[in-house]
Amino acid sequence: MRLIASLALFIALYSGLSRAADAPAEGSELQGIDDQVQTLKKEVIQINHELSLLEEKLLFPSTTQISVFVSLDAPQEFRLDSAELSIDNQVVAKYVYTFRELEAMNKGGVQRLHTGNIATGPHNISVLLRGKRGSDAFEQTGTTTVKKDVDPKFVEMHIVGGSGKPDVQFRDW
Repeated sequence: MRLIASLALFIALYSGLSRAADAPAEGSELQGIDDQVQTLKKEVIQINHELSLLEEKLLFPSTTQISVFVSLDAPQEFRLDSAELSIDNQVVAKYVYTFRELEAMNKGGVQRLHTGNIATGPHNISVLLRGKRGSDAFEQTGTTTVKKDVDPKFVEMHIVGGSGKPDVQFRDW
């Protein structure tokens, strides 16, 4: 899909340049060509966005789509370093967090950890969290069972810090 968008951008820019070579080199005409190139760039960006949405619909149809999101309860007494998500005992996502991502999540941001396909019916979801609490490293797991029906399934893993290790609370959206 990115190849199509890149090809469209190349064609658009090439056609703009060929028109520029045919036109007399006057200031107002050059400005007009620049405006056309900017318009074409905007159109290519819009087409790329539409292609991305279409690609997501094709790869993850609503009848089989599951998305898992991560959020943090602020403030925490721990630093989350990574998360490893498993669905039906198969690892589907591993993620290592940066300082900026954690900062955004501490301000209420939500991260999409995984989007994939599963069949309808019950499924086991588990997450392994790794991080630091003070100077001590920790590993914490959380598990739940979700029931997938024909609608898209959205699950939030809300990580709550306490006096001990963090606790994972799963919520359906």
